[in-house]
Amino acid sequence: MSYSRTSEPVKFSRDCPAVMVPQGDKVNLPAGTVGYITQALGGSFTVFVDGNLFRIAGNDADALGKELPTALHLPEGAGDDEVEALVWKQLRTCFDPEIPVNIVELGLVYDCVVEQLTGGQRKVAIRMTLTAPACGMGDILVEDVCSKVEQVPTVVEADVELVFDPPWNQSMMSDVARLETGMM
Repeated sequence: MSYSRTSEPVKFSRDCPAVMVPQGDKVNLPAGTVGYITQALGGSFTVFVDGNLFRIAGNDADALGKELPTALHLPEGAGDDEVEALVWKQLRTCFDPEIPVNIVELGLVYDCVVEQLTGGQRKVAIRMTLTAPACGMGDILVEDVCSKVEQVPTVVEADVELVFDPPWNQSMMSDVARLETGMM
């Protein structure tokens, strides 16, 4: 997992889709836009441009002059346990653009079930929550989880259910998350 909090200057080499943080509005940043990468976690980037924060997906890393994420691999004939382990690894690459801790360590993922389908394909059902029900990035985080889980070989569908019962609280955070956010 890549991790950094930086102030690396950047100039967009092409038009690039982005998501405003924390509102969650989808926008397009034109080629030539100048800003700073403030966070590079889990393959996505948070960029500061003209007084606003934007999330840039990993598949648009080239617009920032960064490498695209590498494809995931499983051994031939991998079982459900190996697929589930890789799904959890992918979930640990999902970050709220404002919090430098992944959603697993934050305690946002309540459940993850791998279901065998025909032909060796799988469906993954995930129940998760947000740190706050009104979080503008909720839909974006759900999209990020779906897209990253569906990158796991043999997974043809990720079904993410956003729930608020039980409500999230800081006690659900791992010690790593508490330490990183200064709550320990």
